Amino acid sequence: MACLTEKMSLQMIPTIKNSSLIQPGFSLLNFNGQIFLFGQKGWPKRSCPTGVFLLDFKKDELKLRPASFSKDSSYLPPLRYPAVCTMKSSTEAEKCQYIIHGGKNPNNELSDKLYIMSIASKTSKKFTFRCTEKELVGEIPEARYGHTIDVVHSQGKKMIVIVGGRSFMAVGQRTTENWNRVVDCMPHVFLVDPEFQCCTSYVLPELQSGFSFHLSLARNDTIYIIGGHSIETNSRPPNLYKINIYLPIGSPAVNCCILSGGISVSSAIVSQVKENVFVIVGGYQCDNQKRMVCNTINLEDNKIEIVGREGPEWSPDIKHCKIWFGSDMGNGIVLFGIPGDNRQLNLDANYFYMLRCKEVGETEQDSEQMMQVCSQSSTEDAGDSTPFEDSEEFSFSFDSISYIDTHNEDEENDESEGYWITCSKSCDIDINTWVPFYSTELNKPAMIFCSNEGGHWVHAQCMELSENMLLHLSQINVNYFCNEHAAFTRDLQTPKEELPVKKQPMKALRRRTPLKIATPMKKSFIRKLFE
Repeated sequence: MACLTEKMSLQMIPTIKNSSLIQPGFSLLNFNGQIFLFGQKGWPKRSCPTGVFLLDFKKDELKLRPASFSKDSSYLPPLRYPAVCTMKSSTEAEKCQYIIHGGKNPNNELSDKLYIMSIASKTSKKFTFRCTEKELVGEIPEARYGHTIDVVHSQGKKMIVIVGGRSFMAVGQRTTENWNRVVDCMPHVFLVDPEFQCCTSYVLPELQSGFSFHLSLARNDTIYIIGGHSIETNSRPPNLYKINIYLPIGSPAVNCCILSGGISVSSAIVSQVKENVFVIVGGYQCDNQKRMVCNTINLEDNKIEIVGREGPEWSPDIKHCKIWFGSDMGNGIVLFGIPGDNRQLNLDANYFYMLRCKEVGETEQDSEQMMQVCSQSSTEDAGDSTPFEDSEEFSFSFDSISYIDTHNEDEENDESEGYWITCSKSCDIDINTWVPFYSTELNKPAMIFCSNEGGHWVHAQCMELSENMLLHLSQINVNYFCNEHAAFTRDLQTPKEELPVKKQPMKALRRRTPLKIATPMKKSFIRKLFE
C-alpha cells in the first residue's frame, strides 16, 4: 500500500456543458462511483423534469446528462442546501440509498419533507431513479436548511439523526419587513425511525444555542459535530460535540459531551480519503473571509483528532474571490466553483475546479468500508441581511442551457418559448419561480386560447380559472375570451335575436262577439258610443 501523501492537487475544468445548472447549494450523490448533481437553481425544464444530472467526465470536459425517475416515484423538487447522507439498503437490488431532508425550493420556500432516493434500473447510457417520500409523524422537525442528517447503528438497529439548521421566523412574528428573515433552529436532536418514520426530539443541556452550516461525521453509534455558524451571535464558535445514541429495546438514550480541539469554520466540505481519515477544505472563518487552510480528521479508538494540513496551490482567482461553493464527490475528490467575472457573456457561468485530497496511486481498498460524511457546503453569509446564496450575483436563467444528447435543442426552444410569456398585464408567471398550480401540470403552466381577433394564449392561472372550469372548457367546443377581452367582446357581439312578445290584438279579445260594421248607420252608432 502506497503511503499517504499530504500534498493536494488542484485542477481547473476548462469546459463544462450547462454550467449554469451548477449553482450554490447543490449536492452531489455518489451511486457506485457514478456522480449525480442534485439541487439545480430554478425549476427544471421539460428536457430534464427530474432536475438530476449525471456528471460525465471525458478528458477535460464535463457534461451533464439528465437522469429519469420511475413511474412509481414521488415528485422530488430541486432543493438547495438540504441535508443529505447515505444509508445502506436491506435489499440487494438497492445497495445504496440517499436520504434527503429539508432544503430550499426555487420559490425560496423551506421543505420539511424526507425522501429516500435509490437506483431503480440502469444501463450503459441511462439511469432511472426511484424516489419515495416518507410521511413523518410525531415530533416532526420544522422546515429548515443548512442542517445535517446522519444514520447511526446500535444494537443491530439504525436511526436517522437530524441536527441544526436555519428556518424562517415563527408565523406570529413575521411581518412584511422581516418576512424572509431566518433564525437558528432550536438546538434539538431529532431521531427518526427509518421503518416507521416516527420522530422524537431530544433537548441536550450541552447544546445551548442553535447553529447551521456545520460538519458532521457518523461512526457506529456516535456523531461528531464540528464548527457551524450562529445567526444569533453572528459568530463561528469552535464547536466540537460528541453525541452518543444508544438504541436498546425501548426508548433510545442520547448523550452529548463537549470536546476540546475544535475549529472555527462554517460551510466547509468534508471528503473521506481513508477508512478513518477525512479532509476539511473550504468554508469561512469569519465575515466574508474564506478559510484557505485545510485540516485532517483522524478517527481512531472512539477518539477524534483535528490537525492542520498543507493545502493546494490556490490559483489567483480563488484567492481574490469573496465566495466559493462546492460539494464532495467521494473518494477524496471535491468539486467546487467560484463566480465568473463580468467579462463572461453568461453571468450565471462559474469557474469550476477539482481538488484531489489524495494521490491517484493511493489504495482504495477501504472504499467499501467508508463511513457516512455529511457536510453543509454553501456560500452562506455570516449576516442575515445579504446572504450570498440569495444574491442577484447568482440569478438563474435557463436561456443559456443546452442539454446534451437528449433532445433537439431547436425543438425545445420553439416548444417551450410560448409557455413563459407575459400573457396579460397581471401575469406573474416566471420560469425561475413557477410551481405547478393545477394537478394536471408537471413542468410547464397550463394555457388556454383566447379567441379575440387573431387569438392568443394566456395562462389559466393568470385568468383565475378553477381546475373544474379549466377541465370543463377543455371538454366543450366553445370560444373562450380572456379577462382583458371578455368585456370588450361582449360589447361588440351582436345581440341574440329575440322573438317579440306576442300580444293579442283588441279584435282577438272580441272574437266571441265580433262587431260587423256593414252600414253607415252602424258606424255612426259606434262613434256615439265612444264620444
